[in-house]
Amino acid sequence: MTQDTDSIGVVNTEIVRLDLPEGGFKLDDGGCLSEIDVAYETYGTLSEAKDNVVYICHALTGNAHAAGRHEPPDPDEPDAWWNEMVGPGKGIDTNHYFVICANILGGCKGTTGPSSIAPETDSPYGSTFPNVSAGDIVNAHVLLLKQLGIERVAAAVGGSFGGMQVIEWVIRFPDTIDHGIVIAAAVCLSAQGIAFDIVGRAAITSDPDWKGGDYYDSGSAPTQGLALARRVGHITYLSREIMADKFGREKWRAGQSDSVPDSRIDKFHVETYLEHQGEKFSRRFDANSYLHITRAMDEYDVASQYGDLKTAFERVRSKVLIVAVSSDWLFPPEQSEELANALLTAGTRVSYCLLNAPHGHDAFLVDVEYLSEVIRAFLPWVGPRPDSRRIGLKGGEENVDRVKRRDLHKISQLIEPGSRVLDLGCGNGELLTRLAETSGVQGVGVDIDIHHVIRVIERGHDIFQADIDSGLSMIPDGAYDYAILSETLQAVRKPHLVLNEMLRVADQGIVSFPNLGYWRNRLRLSMFGRMPTTSLDAKPWYETDNIHPFTYRDFIGLCRQDNIKILDTVCLTSGLLGRIFVATGLSNLGADLVLIRVAKE
Repeated sequence: MTQDTDSIGVVNTEIVRLDLPEGGFKLDDGGCLSEIDVAYETYGTLSEAKDNVVYICHALTGNAHAAGRHEPPDPDEPDAWWNEMVGPGKGIDTNHYFVICANILGGCKGTTGPSSIAPETDSPYGSTFPNVSAGDIVNAHVLLLKQLGIERVAAAVGGSFGGMQVIEWVIRFPDTIDHGIVIAAAVCLSAQGIAFDIVGRAAITSDPDWKGGDYYDSGSAPTQGLALARRVGHITYLSREIMADKFGREKWRAGQSDSVPDSRIDKFHVETYLEHQGEKFSRRFDANSYLHITRAMDEYDVASQYGDLKTAFERVRSKVLIVAVSSDWLFPPEQSEELANALLTAGTRVSYCLLNAPHGHDAFLVDVEYLSEVIRAFLPWVGPRPDSRRIGLKGGEENVDRVKRRDLHKISQLIEPGSRVLDLGCGNGELLTRLAETSGVQGVGVDIDIHHVIRVIERGHDIFQADIDSGLSMIPDGAYDYAILSETLQAVRKPHLVLNEMLRVADQGIVSFPNLGYWRNRLRLSMFGRMPTTSLDAKPWYETDNIHPFTYRDFIGLCRQDNIKILDTVCLTSGLLGRIFVATGLSNLGADLVLIRVAKE
């Protein structure tokens, strides 16, 4: 393998025959394979300690060729499918990680599948190839690693069906994986997703050339059925918005393109696109493999396999990152939230990120800018650690690191060591870092800003990317000992909702806020008639994040209204006059920053 400064370079696909246990490779469905070949590629250099392995689990119709290039190139697959993610300095940085990607069991790109020669008959398996599951596929991954002398991976990463493989991996082999990255996937496919697969499989089996699956020696294959299945499936990979922008209702006129031979009728642009995708796919993929792999995805169901999600995820020992795609309707964000919630409930260290991308389900392949940054931040660092691992942060980078605030020290004093802590509106994770250093607390953050999410993950903390104004539905009741709103309550749209949600998910809440009733603020308003700026927020009123400024008395009134008990109050002030006011009981006049510990009555 050769390598240049910005790409993997030329790579070769290797094929290895697995060393199987006596009796062969037992399958979850009761079948057995007496031998298995696996096609795989590697990128980067394996460390002496073998602690820098990242394993990529490919999606439904992918293959081992995740990055680099083949020479000569395959005319049907000239490009690697994740070149934008894997390589020197990229999201999965081959300057530091040894990356492995293998074609999955049941595939048709070098790994044993229906088109492979069965050793018992010396003919293609065809209709005799046994059913395989996501678990069988993961078993084959782990056997490959063992054959390569690797007992543990730093991380496994996968999107779509590859993400399901990662889920199964962290459950089935918890002691072999440190980090799991699950992108645009779920604990099971929805009924709608299954329906599309059913129609796709029916298109294949209805093709006269399918011949019950034994078509390999017939001189023809069910290419028309496979092409139609691909067209149906491809609809689910794109969002409504991207289809409207890319195609709209435009038509191809007769003679406009050599790829549209039918001159009897004008075709919609989207029609010719789907025809092209189907025709291209039917040249490179095997129909029987498509049947087996789609069924393996449809059948995958964590809850039914392990009894329930909590039982399944209590086995997990890895840190897990869940990434959803905002425009994905094959695996919608709600399913990713369900997955993250179940992992959190089971006590797993989990982070959740919502990738805002218009491309639909395929976004993890084509819209990788922020995805690369999130993955790069989450992967365990190996080798000398630079000052910053972030790549290409844009838009608000200068605001990622907030100034140190006076309330952080006081908050850390109120937290019992070893407590479960949720930091709402956590910013860049400064408070989480302080709590980890001073109290041994492994807290979880919640923030909507992707730059903050990346920074918090980079610092080694867990975080949920969410808008706290929409509630905390992803977090179970009473999941935490403390929930913190550090200079956040005045910046939300729905402070009443946020405060009550905080006390739903935690036994106690700690709230700090700038006090609009501070004497300097009153003086500025009364003398100049202008909104004050504070040492906490020196921005003018039209740029500040504070949309609901309030006073110490206002907060007390809200607590009384909602039967919230005030446990402790700390009034911070600057200057002699402020200290005098606080000392004489005039806290609303003397405190410019108030910190209150609260609980439900």
